[in-house]
Amino acid sequence: MESNRIIIGITQGDINGIGYEVILKTVVEPRVLETIVPVIYGSPKVAAFYRKQLDIQGLNLNIVNSIEEINLKRVNIINCCDDEIKVEIGNSTEDAGKAALSALERATADLKKGALKAIVTAPINKKNIQSPSFKFPGHTEYFEKNFGTGTPSLMMLVNDVMRVAVVTGHIAVERVSAELTEKLILEKMLVFNESLKKDFRINRPRLAVLGLNPHASDNGVLGNEEQTIIIPAMKQAEAKGIICVGPYPADGFFGSGAFGKFDGILAMYHDQGLIPFKTISMDTGVNFTAGLPVIRTSPDHGTAYDIAGQNIASEESFRQAMYMAYDIYHNRLWYEEINANPLVVEQRSERRERGPRVE
Repeated sequence: MESNRIIIGITQGDINGIGYEVILKTVVEPRVLETIVPVIYGSPKVAAFYRKQLDIQGLNLNIVNSIEEINLKRVNIINCCDDEIKVEIGNSTEDAGKAALSALERATADLKKGALKAIVTAPINKKNIQSPSFKFPGHTEYFEKNFGTGTPSLMMLVNDVMRVAVVTGHIAVERVSAELTEKLILEKMLVFNESLKKDFRINRPRLAVLGLNPHASDNGVLGNEEQTIIIPAMKQAEAKGIICVGPYPADGFFGSGAFGKFDGILAMYHDQGLIPFKTISMDTGVNFTAGLPVIRTSPDHGTAYDIAGQNIASEESFRQAMYMAYDIYHNRLWYEEINANPLVVEQRSERRERGPRVE
């Protein structure tokens, strides 16, 4: 396999949503195989159903039972499901949840053993996938549990306009204030800063930090989290060399276009960051789980049951997620190379010039 091509796993997500539509519309493009070996984890039967339902021409899937059997010149699909699985377009079903989890677990196992360079997850239904082996509010927490290094992972939404990360992710709004701590905000800023350098090749990232309260509390009039938690965390981050500005009132920050002046935006909770992000780029945004040794991306939309099976879902977000996974993989290689011990690199270079050592 050419050095620039990488094997990327794709999980089928909820089979009754738009997952297969956006997957198949993406991998049918011939140029995909120029840089990526796609490996779908799912059901060949369900894939064939949607290929016919959506009238997708020119796509032949290589059906295999394991990652060891894939064809590096084809779009592959690993059978992870019972052949009796039933598609009920637009409905949440127990079978769909089991199928989504089966595909996710198979892909995760291959990612752990290094057979995949990255993984792209199609949308799941966060309720029907719940089981004894999946008790998480979403993919982000699942991957942190399986691949975390002791520090929190970071949910990051990315497009060509902005990169938004959240301090608190999939939790109820009533819990946000209690969950926010100086330590947590600092940890998220450290992960965010490092990811922007390593995954996106930004040498000195500039971070904007949003306040929690309306108008960023108006100097304590509308709350005190800014003064007691957020600003102290920012001061600690600055002491560690992170460039951060704020806290900004969230409404004015996005409304004025100030987001364009920063490399990253740190929101305090899920909807504070994701509502403006998705308003601006619903069809092109990518969800990236930063702070992990593995690469996981996904489209920034959900199962979209209301339009499933109608051939109207846009695959652009999924396509961007797949190519972003490819870019991040190569950006990490570049980052490792430029941060390698220069003496060792120089010695290796000199050795190559002199030829092999003869004892």
